[in-house]
Amino acid sequence: MSKRAVDAVFQGMFLFTDLRVMLRETAPAHTLDPSGRENAEKILAKIETQVRILREELLK
Repeated sequence: MSKRAVDAVFQGMFLFTDLRVMLRETAPAHTLDPSGRENAEKILAKIETQVRILREELLK
């Protein structure tokens, strides 16, 4: 596994932790205000980037 792939795994895990914290803060309903939705969208976009990197590195 390349260093780039390993970095993508760790970065993805950190991003999932950020998302988990957000869900914990909004429990039990997990209702996001507009700011929270924007933040969640940014985190999810970054996770998608990390998954794309993993696909490129592991499935080439």
